[in-house]
Amino acid sequence: MPVLSRFPCRPRKVQPFGAQQREATDMSSQLILVEVSCAVEVFIATALLHREQKGRLDFTIQEIVNRASRENITGEMRLGVNVHASQHCVANKAPNPAKHRMLFSTGKHTRRLLLPGDEVHPDRTGKIFPEAGEVPERYLSLLEWAKERYGAAGFSTSASRPVSAGNSSSLRQEPKSAGRWLESLFELEGLGKEHWKDVDPDEFVRQLREGWE
Repeated sequence: MPVLSRFPCRPRKVQPFGAQQREATDMSSQLILVEVSCAVEVFIATALLHREQKGRLDFTIQEIVNRASRENITGEMRLGVNVHASQHCVANKAPNPAKHRMLFSTGKHTRRLLLPGDEVHPDRTGKIFPEAGEVPERYLSLLEWAKERYGAAGFSTSASRPVSAGNSSSLRQEPKSAGRWLESLFELEGLGKEHWKDVDPDEFVRQLREGWE
């Protein structure tokens, strides 16, 4: 006993089993959050902006980055978020190298979520929406909201096509891609032809060239 007295006993804090379980769950959640990709983070930030500001058609890249920063899904602000909002997630830009189709560029510095009928670069074949398993659980309702928004836009832009029973996907109009990349230009063919119907092309060109040196 005299020998044992040299080593005083220090109290050790023991956590209840429930507290240990909660701590393990929190650590597991943090690991899951770290695995969220930059593309998913950009999608979530943009979808949140659309849901919070329904009157806005689009948002600046900086607004999307700032919203992602405020949400702080991964616990840090990654440089890749800006790159994905600017290039990697943008459907109407050439892939470099990512092929996501989550955003649409409405201007040099403005973006919005992709909508049915938007022009898509022919080499863009990636996701329009993240998979449910790629999204933290608390954002699953946001993902469903974004899909419903896309579906509603597809319904409003379609010419009320007949729908097969049990085939709700026919309500959705796919983005223009591949062979349809220049479709909107081909739709200009014949525009204003009533103004040129009595004009001889050769004579018109001859008149334009008069006075040329």
